[in-house]
Amino acid sequence: QVQLVESGGGLVQPGGPLRLPCAALGSIFRINDMRWYRQAPGKERELVAGISSGGMTNYADSVKGRFTISRDNAKNTLYLQMNSLKPEDTAVYYCNADIKRYWSYVWMVYWGQGTQVTVSS
Repeated sequence: QVQLVESGGGLVQPGGPLRLPCAALGSIFRINDMRWYRQAPGKERELVAGISSGGMTNYADSVKGRFTISRDNAKNTLYLQMNSLKPEDTAVYYCNADIKRYWSYVWMVYWGQGTQVTVSS
């Protein structure tokens, strides 16, 4: 079985930083692309940032220059460093990854359970 487990969410003041880790656990053979999504109340889930296995990154325009996505391949862990947070960044943040399990021939997309980030004074 494979699980993605996010942590690090919470309440932060506008302008503050927050770092979200996401650990991929289980019988993992290889991880390809990894991503962070978020979903605010009443809105659709949106892609925040993505990173390839080789470290190439992409960001939503709304977070460019403020958020940094990174990964530690040895630890199968994805990170999202969020700086200069704004109230409009308030959402549930989900990690997402393309994973191949041992003894499997297919890649599957896995989602974490989500972690709440609230930006408010």
